[in-house]
Amino acid sequence: MKLYDTGVFLNHGREIALTSPISADEARKGTIAYRILQDHNTSGDDRNLKIRFDALTSHDITYVGIIQTARASGLERFPVPYVLTNCHNSLCAVGGTINEDDHVFGLTAARKYGGVYVPPMQAVIHQYAREMLSGAGKMILGSDSHTRYGAMGTMAVGEGGPELVKQLLGRTYDIRMPGIVAVYLKGEVMPGTGPQDVALAIIGEVFKNGYVKNKVMEFVGPGVSGLSMDFRIGVDVMTTETTCLSSVWMTDEKTEEYFRMHGRESDYRSLCPAETAWYDGCVEVDLSEIRPMIAMPYHPSCVYTIDEVNENPVDILRETEERARVAFGEKVKVDLTGKVRDGRLVVDQGIIAGCAGGGYENICDAADILRGRSIGNGIFTLNVYPASMPIYMQLIRNGVFADLVETGAVIKTAFCGPCFGAGDTPANNAFSIRHSTRNFPNREGSKVQEGQISSVALMDARSIAATAANHGVLTSAAEYAGSWSRPAYFFDRTIYENRVFDSHGVPDPDAELILGPNIRDWPEMASLTDNLMLKVVSEIHDPVTTTDELIPSGETSSYRSNPIRLASFALSRKDPAYVGRAQEVQRGERAREAWLAGGGNGAAGSVIGDVLPEAERALASFREAAPSADFSNTGIGSTIFARKPGDGSAREQAASCQKVLGGWANIAFEYATKRYRSNLINWGMLPFTVKEGELPFSNGDWIFVPDIRRAVRDRAAEIRAWALGEGGIREFSLSLGDLTEDEREIILDGCLINYYSSHRAE
Repeated sequence: MKLYDTGVFLNHGREIALTSPISADEARKGTIAYRILQDHNTSGDDRNLKIRFDALTSHDITYVGIIQTARASGLERFPVPYVLTNCHNSLCAVGGTINEDDHVFGLTAARKYGGVYVPPMQAVIHQYAREMLSGAGKMILGSDSHTRYGAMGTMAVGEGGPELVKQLLGRTYDIRMPGIVAVYLKGEVMPGTGPQDVALAIIGEVFKNGYVKNKVMEFVGPGVSGLSMDFRIGVDVMTTETTCLSSVWMTDEKTEEYFRMHGRESDYRSLCPAETAWYDGCVEVDLSEIRPMIAMPYHPSCVYTIDEVNENPVDILRETEERARVAFGEKVKVDLTGKVRDGRLVVDQGIIAGCAGGGYENICDAADILRGRSIGNGIFTLNVYPASMPIYMQLIRNGVFADLVETGAVIKTAFCGPCFGAGDTPANNAFSIRHSTRNFPNREGSKVQEGQISSVALMDARSIAATAANHGVLTSAAEYAGSWSRPAYFFDRTIYENRVFDSHGVPDPDAELILGPNIRDWPEMASLTDNLMLKVVSEIHDPVTTTDELIPSGETSSYRSNPIRLASFALSRKDPAYVGRAQEVQRGERAREAWLAGGGNGAAGSVIGDVLPEAERALASFREAAPSADFSNTGIGSTIFARKPGDGSAREQAASCQKVLGGWANIAFEYATKRYRSNLINWGMLPFTVKEGELPFSNGDWIFVPDIRRAVRDRAAEIRAWALGEGGIREFSLSLGDLTEDEREIILDGCLINYYSSHRAE
């Protein structure tokens, strides 16, 4: 694999060149991504985009909050197709009736506002979108980070819920024109190598150096034509783990056949680069060189070939144990080297599931490897989750499921649970291999704070099957010497016609919206004050902080319709003291707001001092820097520091929970993803950055930011601040980076809901 140090020209869709008679600016317009973005851009400016999407998608741990936010902001109907799937909280087990109450809300919202409701266990969100919503040249916005339908020629973006709210209210998705990176595929895939192997190889090359961060990955080159649609889909969905913004693939007769098979011939368009196209970078991939891969815990970029692990398992597992020590400290002891027996790694569990693993071809190939074998009667288990009921039905009809069940595998329904800790949680210190999307710490459901930890490695379905056939001994699918049956797929939409509610875009304003007792409105949020006094209530120095660490997945998902209750879980697996510290600061701000609401009678300092005396002392110390600052114009809030927060999920709750607890800012060296930074902004939180290596404060210190409201309004490039700690007061600088005009207004108003309330007349 080769990463180019400079931009490249692509001639005739096949030849990489470093020079061209056509300028880069002109040739940039020849990319597929550029043309799709401009087709959806309403700004008239090809550098500053205002995108309107063709459709929206959400699942049952995001759509309640999105619709509640939109309702509070004036929602009357869904202006574009909006699909509400139920593939995350589908079990309705954790949280009692809470999950099913959310589903009832979703169905009634689809009726009232004119949407599409896919009942539980019918389809994983992304598979339904591929089958029923995608279209070549279209753009789809989803409230799940793995919203990727590029293999169908659809540019899809995963964002936090507030970005969907903007679309529901007729607003736009505002971004600078992103960079576009060619992923140039050549060669042919070797037998036993699957889409997850290709995806992990790419992630391993581009994640740590940020090569495609916030860019669009455009898959081109002669190698594309040799890949089936299922293979392309399996690679494409994993592009999220590179931190790219979106992805798109050139289309061909296989893409056309995909749409024809799904009864949607009109959604096909031929998409390919122009005769000469310019890309900001290029990832050149020789498919013939990729071997079965494994991403070791605790990130998809921790990649090795399976052969490398089998040749040297002890050293590689010791490296993994060291990553665990850095992530968890002394809270738990991870023993992975103990799983090496007779020189081979023996794993405890295999899972093939979800939007990445649950595809038809993955499951058929796994069945070929396992047919006539047994997974054994030991600790190793194998569970298979097809991505949709149409896939499930075809695997029943052609006997593939019968073959798998005979081996000892368990067949389950279309459900995302194993991907985020709501299904098949491994035993303590177990090692699970999964064809799913992520293997972040705690994501599989372990609870470090209670002494329980397990580890997940990502692999392709084929090598998982080879390992299962070997009773849990790690085995590469390249060792499989049999044939591949590749039975034909016939899509049957009858199950959707029988079960999916589709309003066909017609709302029913008289329909009752049913809200269960756990579905709560967002609490009121104040606008930004002239000055801010922030207490640092958590300090995280991990290289990257995931959204799973900011708000855990798994059982907490049941409470995502209840903002206040959900907030009690914030950072619980990373910094259990965070919530208490934040609430203590919040009590001081509530006392200040109550004092103002009462007309400001009496001395504010004494009123606030009764609740949070340290705030009164801190402001007195800061008055030397800002003599006019007092509690009438200075808000009190909390902040956290993390080196690089926001990798992973699009879940807005990673930010909104901090806001609900009185958070006013994050401070970081950089933000891992655009979507997390956008979530902060949409919840009225300041996305501060400081220069790497310069950290003038510690956990428990106070930070004073004078004239912050003016700095936001006036686009200040540098913002003065003071930190108060044990060593006294220290001045330093903060930055907010680029903000659109709307983003500035959202921060000034305090959150997106307030922004829409103040602009409703417009």
